[in-house]
Amino acid sequence: MTDFERKVYQIIVNMHLYGKNPTLNDLKRKTGKSEEDIRAAVKSLMMKGELKWDKRKEEWDVNN
Repeated sequence: MTDFERKVYQIIVNMHLYGKNPTLNDLKRKTGKSEEDIRAAVKSLMMKGELKWDKRKEEWDVNN
């Protein structure tokens, strides 16, 4: 996991713990990175099995 992937993952996990689902704008604001960079990091995390999107609940399923 790269430093940026770890940062995105930690933001998603922390917001999930408080019952919030981070939006793309939240991630852009908190990381200071572009939409393209964030999407690439999230896609990589999903391919590695670190993150999953629960379509039924419409929220991130994080493996703690």
